[in-house]
Amino acid sequence: MSSETVTATDDLDEIREELRVVARAVLAKAGAAGPDRRALSAHGWSGLEVAEDLGGAGVTFAETAVVLEELGRAAAASGYLGTVLGVAALTASTGPRRDELLAAVAAGESSVAVALCGADAEYTTRFRLRPSGAGWILSGRAEFVPDAATADRLLVIAADPSDTPVVVCVAPATGLAAVPAPVVAPSTGVAVTAASAVEPTAGLVVTATPVVDESRTLGTVVAGDLTVTGDDLLRFSGDPLAAARGLHDRAALAVACDSLGVAEAMLTATVEYAKVREQFDRPIGSFQAVKHACADMFVQATVARKLVGVALDGDGTAVAMAKSYTGTAAVEVAGAAMQLHGGIGYTWESGIHRYLKRATLNRVLFGTPTAHRRRLARRYR
Repeated sequence: MSSETVTATDDLDEIREELRVVARAVLAKAGAAGPDRRALSAHGWSGLEVAEDLGGAGVTFAETAVVLEELGRAAAASGYLGTVLGVAALTASTGPRRDELLAAVAAGESSVAVALCGADAEYTTRFRLRPSGAGWILSGRAEFVPDAATADRLLVIAADPSDTPVVVCVAPATGLAAVPAPVVAPSTGVAVTAASAVEPTAGLVVTATPVVDESRTLGTVVAGDLTVTGDDLLRFSGDPLAAARGLHDRAALAVACDSLGVAEAMLTATVEYAKVREQFDRPIGSFQAVKHACADMFVQATVARKLVGVALDGDGTAVAMAKSYTGTAAVEVAGAAMQLHGGIGYTWESGIHRYLKRATLNRVLFGTPTAHRRRLARRYR
């Protein structure tokens, strides 16, 4: 490795560390409510991956991953996941409204969400387009879509008649509406909307979906023969199917970054608590059982960070490894944190429940560990 490469790497590491420090301070001040759309834009986070000539910073997902991790560390509510995926979809495509929308997102003037099904571990076709006169008819359904209920623009990944994935940009004027729905408690522990509330009708309906983690906003998107024009369509650059799959992997990796932040927050909180909580006239951190438990939490968080780091520059295989391991690790670390805090850990005031709920949802969002391990197993068939 040349000295120039080493210097460039050191500079990037320093920039990311500065971003981490700033993000941590901003989120600590914002509290559990998290930053709103304007705040995300004011701090430059919405436009991190937007080109500089469109008002963004023109950096990579590695910098975005820092913010995602810090959001998980703070267990903060925000619409940032939808923004990250929306920017990724727009930058990977071309079309008449692309630059305008990217500039609006970077400036905090518009919020976006991508209609990818959060229950899937890999990209699958959920929406389809069929020709109708001079335009197109969009139909389909996707569940557990991050930030769909709060976005003012939806980017729907649909297959055209040749099964080529395209991006359909839908504005509120085309019939977007948020519809409340009753809560259903399935065996997964994740609340969903009643099926009758989201039956296909003419237009596009977005139904808010209550889930176990109150810091997340998910929704069900149903397109019932929605008429769109050619100007509403964006085409992926290069291989469209590979781009759509890459977008779904980006979503899984973004959730893994959030889970990493959750795990490290719980590790730090538990170690600090073990130093000051005394039993039998000595800190509980001096007991071997507590030491071993903290060591196990440290190993899980360290392995998770390594896998996420590799996945930032890796392919779908690396993403599957990171998502499957980190999702499980975050739940286990948060659960151990609750136990090691003793009785106080089970109280509302401790706040640990917020992290455990977030980790629980992250574990299944964009693919369960089992589903991603099944992806990995296919390599050996």
